[in-house]
Amino acid sequence: MNKPFKSLSLLAAAALLLPALANAGSKSIYGDDNRLDYFEASPAMRTLADSVVSLWPSKQVKFEGGEYKLATIGFGDALGLCPGEQFREQPIGAFCSGTLVGEDLIMTAGHCITDAASCADARFVFNFNIDNDGGRARTAVPAKDVYTCKRIVKRDLDRQADGLVNTGIVIIGALLGKQPGPDYAIIQLDRKVEGRKPLPVNRSKDLKAGDKIFVIGHPVGLPLKVAGDASVRNTEPKSFFLTDLDTFGGNSGSAVFNARTNKIEGILVRGGTDFVDSPAGCKVQYKLGQNEGKGEAVTKISIVQKYIPEIGSHKAAAEVRDMAVEQVPPAGEELARKVRF
Repeated sequence: MNKPFKSLSLLAAAALLLPALANAGSKSIYGDDNRLDYFEASPAMRTLADSVVSLWPSKQVKFEGGEYKLATIGFGDALGLCPGEQFREQPIGAFCSGTLVGEDLIMTAGHCITDAASCADARFVFNFNIDNDGGRARTAVPAKDVYTCKRIVKRDLDRQADGLVNTGIVIIGALLGKQPGPDYAIIQLDRKVEGRKPLPVNRSKDLKAGDKIFVIGHPVGLPLKVAGDASVRNTEPKSFFLTDLDTFGGNSGSAVFNARTNKIEGILVRGGTDFVDSPAGCKVQYKLGQNEGKGEAVTKISIVQKYIPEIGSHKAAAEVRDMAVEQVPPAGEELARKVRF
């Protein structure tokens, strides 16, 4: 356990380190666990992964000795995992994932950044990964890889259940068979991102069931993982499509890519159960057959693409900048963040 948390119980540390996972929507493993560490991925996937970012609460990202130190806790200890569980010995800390889609724009899930205060409190950290076999996760990163939120460009989270009225709306919608709506956020960072390229999105709306896909993000707040060998199950819902991707809470906000084109098809937002209790009294990662379960839901990129500048198009970028936005409070203002685990 890292030094800042020696005085905390594991449960308290987990509550501190994973403030948004409880709201992220659980995910699952389908068939074989296809998650790979950064160093195991193909060169093409590593290039894409370099533009994927992890989201952290500000209290876990401290500037010391000319670099930022990331406060983490062991995955296995925090969740009470059984021995032998995949990635059990790795650290966790990030609460969501995101992707660079403009020179200073991050695309993530709407439930990851809930309002201006949570955006101001978030730190967007690139390069939280394991880049060699037998190596350790990067928990000290240079200042050029850490960014803050300037503003929320656009955000949507349909069917929120905060408060009695909204909860009633959700219940009525469910009784009427209403499907969940969009879940996304576009965040402008405090400055342009150095040394990383915005990733292209598929604007053709031609995704179909059976298409091969993969996801890059931070499941359970782990160092970056690439998960492939997955397919689109159903594209009929208006705002999202269903997949059999191997994902977890913490993957929320991850870009989902078309395996043929390497273009972004959507944003991972929710799914099935993450962990279950074993007879031994510890937890194991929940596994299903490849075609079982309800699947992992991905907000369609067609819902979001008008807020993302086309690569190389200055006109589109200007249109995004001119939109009405939610302003983020000054950095010195006291911010409240709900911690739910």
